[in-house]
Amino acid sequence: MVSAIIFAAHLMFACIIFTKKWQDDSISSAFINLSLIIILFAVGWSVTTSVVKLVFESEGLGLYYNSDDISLTLLTIIEFFFYKMYYKNESAPKRNNDEIN
Repeated sequence: MVSAIIFAAHLMFACIIFTKKWQDDSISSAFINLSLIIILFAVGWSVTTSVVKLVFESEGLGLYYNSDDISLTLLTIIEFFFYKMYYKNESAPKRNNDEIN
């Protein structure tokens, strides 16, 4: 269940970024950002799975929170801070030079 929530959150994030980049920049920029998200998710999940397997057993912390869920949670936390830095200027409104006094 935890993994389904994390996958759904990643899917929603990818759709939001794709749509925002498509509207603000271009369709090619949207596809580039989507491919960045997919590649970072795939590679990051592999790396965090390797790290978690060194620390935890495959059962993880219980029946509903196994080692895959731990690695996905760790990946989501890392991605949150990375994307917050990467897209930090996206939420700021764009200003024209005419508006500056």
